[in-house]
Amino acid sequence: MTSSAGPDPSSAAAELHVIADTIERQRERVAGIAEPYLGTEREDVITTVHEAERQLLIATRALRRAIKALER
Repeated sequence: MTSSAGPDPSSAAAELHVIADTIERQRERVAGIAEPYLGTEREDVITTVHEAERQLLIATRALRRAIKALER
């Protein structure tokens, strides 16, 4: 009888952890881009940058959920 090892959950979790951390750092950088525009008439820039920041936060949270699922 042959045994199929299958994918390594700990390896996948470690990879996702690195990716989630990278996205979190990039999210912080994106948020910083909007700061100089606060209090100006460039609400369009603030809105779109904050939306991008929010999407990166959502991606980070989804990856963290995937990590937890792999660690079970």
